[in-house]
Amino acid sequence: MGWVMNFYSNKLDKSVQERLRNFLEQDGAVISAQQNAIWRARTPKYSAIFYNTGKFLIQGADVSDISQKVEKFLGVSSKIIPDAAGTASDIPVKHIGTDESGKGDFFGPLVVAAVMVDENSVQILQKAGVKDCKTVDDKNINKLAALIKNNCAFSVVTINPAKYNELYAKLKNLNLLLAWGHARAIENILEKHECDYALSDKFGDEKLIKNALLKNGKNIHLEQKCKAESDIAVAAASILARAHFLSGIREISTKYGVEVPKGASDKVLQTAKLISSKYSKNELKNAAKIHFKTYQQI
Repeated sequence: MGWVMNFYSNKLDKSVQERLRNFLEQDGAVISAQQNAIWRARTPKYSAIFYNTGKFLIQGADVSDISQKVEKFLGVSSKIIPDAAGTASDIPVKHIGTDESGKGDFFGPLVVAAVMVDENSVQILQKAGVKDCKTVDDKNINKLAALIKNNCAFSVVTINPAKYNELYAKLKNLNLLLAWGHARAIENILEKHECDYALSDKFGDEKLIKNALLKNGKNIHLEQKCKAESDIAVAAASILARAHFLSGIREISTKYGVEVPKGASDKVLQTAKLISSKYSKNELKNAAKIHFKTYQQI
């Protein structure tokens, strides 16, 4: 393996758990009890858990060596899936991907979505052409979003402008707000489904999302990668987030009787001035993110 592996997950037959436990003990591991699991094995280099469901998880600084030894000992292999670009990925087949939409748009909500994929849904999404929403025409977003919702566990966290402005006033930091949204979306899935791994696009300190995770998310292995949208689950999440963001834009357009543009361009400024003059500048708090420079320019 050409990459440093700090996470390994596989589904094993429960009948091998005793053999595997003895093998890890011979490797120097200390065996102990673990909630929702048959046992936990620990060494200075790694921690391994055999869950009641047969899922076997190893975590550590680099677990590629022990995971290869385990697979050779048991005569099994791990599954890898292609990402949205068709490239082999080291990410477990079953995993959660998260992404957001609207953070760079003056008007509309901030939306964070999470999607969990497995072996079956990955094939369905790839066949349908699911990829990063930035490469998908807005006209096709809703069609793909419906397909994703019909075939995957998902969660969408929509922070409408009024709530967004309230939270931003308290946190004074967009990354903290994003971390809360990503963590909440992951937690919503974990309340109903078991999963060991989550991936999000990198937007700040990795600890931000981890610190925001609650009880269900504390044991999940979370990674943030640049250009994570190449992963099929993250790509699906980007489409769901985009679909709900566009829905929010349409609602605002209907409410104020004017076509609200996306982004933060001169056209956005002119539209903001129009709404401000027709209603009030204060009313923009219900339609836009007021910490943007656009708000100060009115």
